[in-house]
Amino acid sequence: MKPTHILMLDDVKLAAAAAETEARANGWAVSIAICDAGGHALWLQRMDGAPLMSAAVAPEKARTCVLSGKPSKVFEDMVNNGRFAALAMPVVPLEGGEPIVFGGNVVGAVGVSGVKAGEDAQVARAAISALLAHIAATKPEDAA
Repeated sequence: MKPTHILMLDDVKLAAAAAETEARANGWAVSIAICDAGGHALWLQRMDGAPLMSAAVAPEKARTCVLSGKPSKVFEDMVNNGRFAALAMPVVPLEGGEPIVFGGNVVGAVGVSGVKAGEDAQVARAAISALLAHIAATKPEDAA
């Protein structure tokens, strides 16, 4: 057996706040979803003005990451490069989902939808960076 880490509500709130801050700083209205290592929803927020569909797409981008352990862009690239079999997988092949990797394990993911794909991913990465920086600053023994 090996020990595992789980996202706590305070972790999720911190990550979501960082994502919202990044989106607002760029004038983007997005939906932000965060899930646990099983792909189960821990957070969903649709900012004012975000497209209605983004609230359905963001959680699926996050779920894609925990199922695969990879950013959702990997699957978008597969499809764009002609690997259409990826469309039959239980994933959303759209950039904007990023796994949260801690201690060498995927402990959750952030999915963002509502603007251009690279911008969605930028918001998701900002959430994860803020979370990991917070852990390193407050619990350096865990971040090692």
